[in-house]
Amino acid sequence: MRTLSFGLCLMATVSCAGPDASKRPVPRPDPAPVATEGSGLGWSLRPFLRSNEAAKTARTQRKLLERGAVCGDLAIQGEAIGRVSGRISACGIEDAVRVSAVSGVGLSTQAVMDCTTARALKTWLDDSAKPALAKKGGGLSQIKVAAHYICRTRNNKKGGKISEHGKGRAIDISAFRLKDGSAFSVLNGWNAKSSSKALRQMHKGACGPFGTVLGPNADRHHRDHFHFDTARYRSGSYCR
Repeated sequence: MRTLSFGLCLMATVSCAGPDASKRPVPRPDPAPVATEGSGLGWSLRPFLRSNEAAKTARTQRKLLERGAVCGDLAIQGEAIGRVSGRISACGIEDAVRVSAVSGVGLSTQAVMDCTTARALKTWLDDSAKPALAKKGGGLSQIKVAAHYICRTRNNKKGGKISEHGKGRAIDISAFRLKDGSAFSVLNGWNAKSSSKALRQMHKGACGPFGTVLGPNADRHHRDHFHFDTARYRSGSYCR
């Protein structure tokens, strides 16, 4: 009897130790790690992206220079001429440009100035001068430059302060030529019925882009031209 009981117990033990036929899920291996932003592969791409952006910027700058643009603006055409010095120590321009055209408008004489003044001239042409003359003679074609960089005192007064012209921050404009070939001057057009409104609109529109705006109503020195410069004052632009 004891032998039979022992045999039954042994059979039960072997049966329990056989293959597991249960329906319990088999554990799966851990998934492969996934790269997340800011780690692993994400970090390694950044230097390449930066290099591509830098190369693209460099190519753009080269194309602008090849097309004759200065001050990093395709609308401002001319050439960079570097440092310009003067006979007086207070005169000079650190990074001068010689401008020949701005926003499609030619300059009668290539004008030497700094980039701040060149950009102000562009703003004035785009926002004021070209709109004021849009319906006259097919639009503005050229501005006559009466003065640009020159090392001298204000109004050529002996012992006076250095003019903004002597710092490359000023340009004087005396006349305007239209696309149909016609032209009018500040001297003859300021009070003329055909051009007075446009001239006064352009004079007013220069206030803001330029720090100093002088015209025929300022004094006898400016009766025949507009004087624009980029000097800045705490009280704002000085316009007369």
